[in-house]
Amino acid sequence: MTSFLDPLISFVSAHPWLGYLTLFLAALLEAVPVVGSVIPGSTIILALSALVPGGELKLQWVLLAAALGAVLGDGSAYWIGHRRQREILNTWPLTNYPRVVAESESFFNRFGTWAVFFARFVPPVRAFVPVTAGALGMAPAKFYAVNIPAILAWAPAHVLPGVLAVSALHEYAGLHYHGHVGKHIWILTVTGAAIAFGAALWFIRRRSRSEVAASKPQT
Repeated sequence: MTSFLDPLISFVSAHPWLGYLTLFLAALLEAVPVVGSVIPGSTIILALSALVPGGELKLQWVLLAAALGAVLGDGSAYWIGHRRQREILNTWPLTNYPRVVAESESFFNRFGTWAVFFARFVPPVRAFVPVTAGALGMAPAKFYAVNIPAILAWAPAHVLPGVLAVSALHEYAGLHYHGHVGKHIWILTVTGAAIAFGAALWFIRRRSRSEVAASKPQT
C-alpha cells in the first residue's frame, strides 16, 4: 500500500488541479441518486485532506472544491425531482432501491425542511433526499436556504479532521511533513474504516432482507 501511496502523493503534488477535480467529482457524484450510494465520496475527501498540511493541496481550494461539487450534485438531484415530481420516485433506476427511497421519504416526512440539512451527514439517504425533496414539492428557495448552510458545515467536517490529524502527527510524533508517514497513517485509517463500515452495512442489510423474506407467509 505504501508503494502505491507514495507515487499518488507525488503525483498530486505535481498536479494539484487533479486533486481538486477529484474532490469536486467525489462530492458531486456522492449527491447523485443511486450513484451516491456506491461512490465513496466522503472517504475520498477525508483521505485527500491529509495532503493539506504538507502543502500538496491548499485548504481553501479543497473546501471550495468539495462545497461546489456538493452544491451542484444536490441541486441537480433536487431539480430533477422538482421537474418530474413523484413520477421520478417510481422510475428506473430508483425503482431498484425501493427500501432506500422509502427511507428517504420517511426521513423527509419526519424532519420536514431540516431533513435536507441532516441528510448531508447521513449516508446513504444523502444521495436520495434532495431528489425526494424536489419530488415532494419543496420550494426551491426553502431547499437552498437549508442545503447551502448544510454544505458549508459538511465540507469542513470532512476536511478538517484529516488536516488536524496529520498536523498532530507531525507536531507531536515528530514526523516530517514531506516524509509521507503521517499521510499514510491517515489515508490507510480512513480507507480501513470505510471498508469496515461498508462491510457492516452490507451485512446488516443482508440480514434484514433475510428476516423480511422469512417473515413472509409461504404460498
